Amino acid sequence: MDAPTIDFSFAPIRTLHRERARQIHTLMQSAAQHPTETEVLSGGAVDYCLAHHVLEGAEAAARSRDAAAFDWYGTHSDGDVPALSSDTVVGPRVVVAPELDRLPRSDISETPYYVLGPDTTAAPPPLRELVATACATGAQNGFASLLADHAVVICLLRRKNLGDTLDSWTITRLPSSIFCDHVGDHVVLARDLIHEAGHNWLNDALSATACKISDEARFYSPWKETTRPAFGFLHACWAFPLTMIYTARVLEETTGDLHRFLVAYLDQQRCLLSTTADDHADALSLVSDPGLRQRLHAVHQEALSL
Repeated sequence: MDAPTIDFSFAPIRTLHRERARQIHTLMQSAAQHPTETEVLSGGAVDYCLAHHVLEGAEAAARSRDAAAFDWYGTHSDGDVPALSSDTVVGPRVVVAPELDRLPRSDISETPYYVLGPDTTAAPPPLRELVATACATGAQNGFASLLADHAVVICLLRRKNLGDTLDSWTITRLPSSIFCDHVGDHVVLARDLIHEAGHNWLNDALSATACKISDEARFYSPWKETTRPAFGFLHACWAFPLTMIYTARVLEETTGDLHRFLVAYLDQQRCLLSTTADDHADALSLVSDPGLRQRLHAVHQEALSL
C-alpha cells in the first residue's frame, strides 16, 4: 500500500515554472537563426527544467562562438528530450551518465555540472531502469509530486559501494536537475533523489515567493559542524528531514545489509536533527511567505517525531 502523500503542491512554484519557461522559449526563438514553430507545450516542470538547459547551453555556445551548437539550441527548445527520455511513474525522465571529464566547471557553479546538448546520449538501459525503479519507490512512499516536478534530468556519476560516501548536488542555474553518485540500489537512489529534489523545490519556492533570507543570521548546522547562514541552514532542515521520512517509510521493505545501512542512517539523522529544534523556529521567522513557512515547519516536525 502506498504511504501518505506529502503535499508539495505550491501555486507560486507552478506560476514560476510556467512564466520562466515561456520567457526562455521566447528569448531562444528570437535569437535563433532558424526559429521553429514549436511552443512550450505546457509550461510545466519538464519544460521549465529543459528550458534552463537550452539557455545554459546556448549561452556557453555563444561565448565560445560555436555557431552550430547555438543554432542547435535554437531549434531544439526541448533539448531533444524525446530521443533521450525514459518513461517512469512520475513522467518522462532524462537519465544521463557522462564521463566525469565531460562535466565542466565554471563560475556558474562550485561543483561540476552537465548541460544537455547535441552530443548528449541517454544512459545505458540498466541505469535508466534503476532510475525508473527509484522513482517508483519514492512515489510509493509519498514523494511522487516532488520527484515529478523537481527531478527531471538525472545525471548519474560514480558507481560506489553501500556505505561509501555518496556525493550529490544541484545547481540553481539548472533547476530540476540532479547530479549524484549511486550504489546500484533503487532504494538508496530514491533517498538521494528525494534529498536533491527537495533542494530544487526550496530554491524554486524561495524564488517564486520572492523571499530574501538574510545572510546576517547564522545557525549551527550539525551536518556541516559549523555555523551557516540561514539560507543553508533552512535547506538542510528541509532536505534531510525529507530523507528521514522516506527512510522510515521504506525500512519495512528492506532486509540484510541494506536494512542495517538505512537503520544506521536514520539513527544518525535523528541525532543530528534533534540539535536544530530550537534554532529552526528562529530561522523560519526569516521566511516571509506563510505558506512556505508552514510547509517547512510541518516537515521538520514530522521528522523530529520519528
